[in-house]
Amino acid sequence: MRNKNADFTDTDLAERIVALLAERRPDVSICPSDVARSLSDDEDTWRALMPRIRDVAARLANADVIRVTQGQTTVDLNQPVRGPIRLRRAGKFEPTK
Repeated sequence: MRNKNADFTDTDLAERIVALLAERRPDVSICPSDVARSLSDDEDTWRALMPRIRDVAARLANADVIRVTQGQTTVDLNQPVRGPIRLRRAGKFEPTK
């Protein structure tokens, strides 16, 4: 799904987050930039996707599909969060078929 442009829906972003987590062991996290880079090789494009990926991650976390962490601490992206975050599977995570 590599694309030079940023014509990705929030559903595309959510599906990519879930797909990347499904490819890894249940205890392994991903970085939001892993999601962005999997969608575009163009640095300007993937960097531009980062705020939207964080927004989609916040919605997935609110639905208990993923957990957003800094270290081992769960953080709430609905509140100001500074610094790097990681995305992990949560209670309602279901790999895409």
